[in-house]
Amino acid sequence: MTPAPRRPVRHRRPRRRLAAAAAALCLGAAGLALTAPAEATPAPATAAKAPARAADLPVGDLGTAVHNFLTSPDAVAGANDWNCKPSAEHPYPVILSHGTFANAGANWVALAPTLANQGYCVYAFNYGMNHLSAGRVGGLTDIGDSAKQLGAFVDKVLAATGAQKADIVGHSQGGMMPNHYLKRLGGAAKIRTLVGIAPSNHGTTLDGLVGLGKQMNALGFVNNLFDLAGLTGLKQQEVDSDFQKDLWKDGDTVPGVRYVVIGTTQDKVVTPYTNGFLHGDGVTNITLQDQCPDDNAGHVGLFLDSPTLQNVVNALGPNDPHFTPECRDYGPAL
Repeated sequence: MTPAPRRPVRHRRPRRRLAAAAAALCLGAAGLALTAPAEATPAPATAAKAPARAADLPVGDLGTAVHNFLTSPDAVAGANDWNCKPSAEHPYPVILSHGTFANAGANWVALAPTLANQGYCVYAFNYGMNHLSAGRVGGLTDIGDSAKQLGAFVDKVLAATGAQKADIVGHSQGGMMPNHYLKRLGGAAKIRTLVGIAPSNHGTTLDGLVGLGKQMNALGFVNNLFDLAGLTGLKQQEVDSDFQKDLWKDGDTVPGVRYVVIGTTQDKVVTPYTNGFLHGDGVTNITLQDQCPDDNAGHVGLFLDSPTLQNVVNALGPNDPHFTPECRDYGPAL
């Protein structure tokens, strides 16, 4: 008996794999509730350590981040004291910009109190939320619109503090998005330093899945889903996206702004991790493993990684080009 002809196999796996992986694009602190605890709770960064005060704020850990993500998405210890006035030692207020799928309350449980304990005026805000966010999940919508939200927040901070300029520290998309503000919205006149923690500056290949999606004619399908769901910020972070091409067509930097990028070789979200680095005048690119070879903190884990926090404090303060952090209290490997 002649066997029935076999039905042709439909090659849907790459499309499904691309869609699943792209949903995790630059997930910032999205894995907070799923990650294993860090090796230890990071102590406040030691660079430019201010004298201890009786009212020093405790530096948060993974449990704090999970709690804040669910119950305190808009507030984090050490941030948003609108009566704070910058000191002569720290004249620039610091604005913290969270990653995709994250919020201010969760992303900055370690850095906000660390900087506040150093004597900085610290501010954090949420951006890019839509009907899917439930008031907690940020960084989803059009990055240009998010940059406008950043601009409004910068103006609010400068008005409250009386400062002429501010510094920005951003994680993942939160480190890339401010570049649109600097380059397209006139923000360069108001910002002294931009510090990016594993920023998605030049986009991500998602470990090659973006290229695979193009080969399988699946990338357009995924991006259309993103647009329909109000997740335009995800597709804009893909390598060679139209947004990326427009953002960098006139170079990486703008005059008058100092840039610091902190990256990890263990990054599985922004790939290759060197896509986070910038090139131009006033840029310092730091690979954590050049300083601490045993640091296995991944893209998300950097928000709890002590060497990362120490580098941020150095960048905002003494800016010692020879600074080396203490290799301890590494963040999660995710």
